[in-house]
Amino acid sequence: MKIAVLGAGMVGRTIAEDLSATFEITSFDKSRESLAILAQRVPSVKTQQYNLAETGGYNALLKPFDIVVTAVPGFMGFNILRQVIEAGKNVVDISFSPEDTLQLDALAKEKNITAIVDCGVAPGMSNLVLGRYNEEMVVHNFECYVGGLPKIRKKPFEYKAPFSPVDVIEEYTRPARLMENGCIVTKPALTEIELMEFEGVGTLEAFNTDGLRSILYTMPHIPNMKEKTLRYPGHCELIIALQRSGFFNENTILHKGFDISPLEFTSAVLFNEWKLQPGEEELTVMKIVVEGKKESVKQTIEYTLLDHYDTGTQTTSMARSTGYTCAAAVHLIAEKLFNETGVFPPEKIGRRQHCFNYMIQYLNERNVIWEKRELV
Repeated sequence: MKIAVLGAGMVGRTIAEDLSATFEITSFDKSRESLAILAQRVPSVKTQQYNLAETGGYNALLKPFDIVVTAVPGFMGFNILRQVIEAGKNVVDISFSPEDTLQLDALAKEKNITAIVDCGVAPGMSNLVLGRYNEEMVVHNFECYVGGLPKIRKKPFEYKAPFSPVDVIEEYTRPARLMENGCIVTKPALTEIELMEFEGVGTLEAFNTDGLRSILYTMPHIPNMKEKTLRYPGHCELIIALQRSGFFNENTILHKGFDISPLEFTSAVLFNEWKLQPGEEELTVMKIVVEGKKESVKQTIEYTLLDHYDTGTQTTSMARSTGYTCAAAVHLIAEKLFNETGVFPPEKIGRRQHCFNYMIQYLNERNVIWEKRELV
């Protein structure tokens, strides 16, 4: 079976490498450097330089492939996903575009293809867990806390971005949607900061971000839902200072005869400040909480993850936890364990016990271990 992976960044490379053990993989990216890193790591993966923003040629580009993976920056994600569906290809997407991918459901049905979207760690595993336990109990509260952090804390930000700083800044500026008492409410990102303790990590700060995405609309019967991002304490205060000072403004300003975008300038500066260096160790920490009643008995389910940089394979924890989740979903389609047509966020996959078990086991085999606790 032939699979195309669109995007050879940190996560895209990990997906291509993992899938290459079973399938014939071709990776596409504009960056020769990214493709060269992948080719050096996995010579069996074919690489092709291609500007993925030029979607006009996708029908011809993707014709030889059975399944497509989209692992591109969020601002490109929706349009590329639409073009892949237009090309009639089954697809698994981790691009996390700000647009509502469920808008493409009718198109996917028309093209008779399966599209699994938002299939990373968060969104992704958080949705999968909620989808599973929504089948087993009457859920009244869902919480997700997630963050990717450097192992060695360096002032001032004590943060390294596992993906583009532009996407991180967009996460910090996009209003957060939550479900409270059965109503969708909108709050500014970076608000309602709270300190939380995590075993193996210590004290972290949690704050609102817009991470619930599809479950606001696929799970509207759950009265309370929220997702918060995790960082080392003090990070949020620095970001708020930059935001209030205008460093994230998109409108250009005139400086010494040149029009300068504060956002583009800030992103360029933070790219160097936040970039993970080769071999730099980091970790992913996450907690999912599902509360409800099962046969009139109160029940709380917790899934926790603490994953570290793999020194043996030199793979980041964020690439592992995100990429292997995506790869598991590719196997679901390839092995015909899930073959419904339409657009499916992971909560719709998790409803099926065999799909949920398969993905958890797939991650376990790669030492991405989700610990489960039941509190009755």
